[in-house]
Amino acid sequence: QVQLVESGGGLVQPGGSLRLSCVVSGFPFSNYAMRWYRQAPGKERELVAGISGGGGAITIYADSVKGRFTISRDNGKNTVYLQMNSLKPEDTAVYYCKVFQREWWGQGTQVTVSS
Repeated sequence: QVQLVESGGGLVQPGGSLRLSCVVSGFPFSNYAMRWYRQAPGKERELVAGISGGGGAITIYADSVKGRFTISRDNGKNTVYLQMNSLKPEDTAVYYCKVFQREWWGQGTQVTVSS
């Protein structure tokens, strides 16, 4: 069965950093592009970042996180990462990883940015 398990969320002060991880199983991870989404209370779910399959040479980012967030992957660990720097209160949301072009989602991990 397909599984995606996020971790690394938590409470952080504005300007701080977190690294989210998503460990996947049940499919050939290296063949698939991956995405990170987030959803804040009362707001629409939005695409945060994406990374191509294989070596992950192609990445995309929402304008709101460009220059602050970095998506990467380690195919040997079946893991996709989201490094989040210079965090802002508006980054507060539940963050989800997802397989591109599939309805395969993780359970989400909470990120709260607050003083």
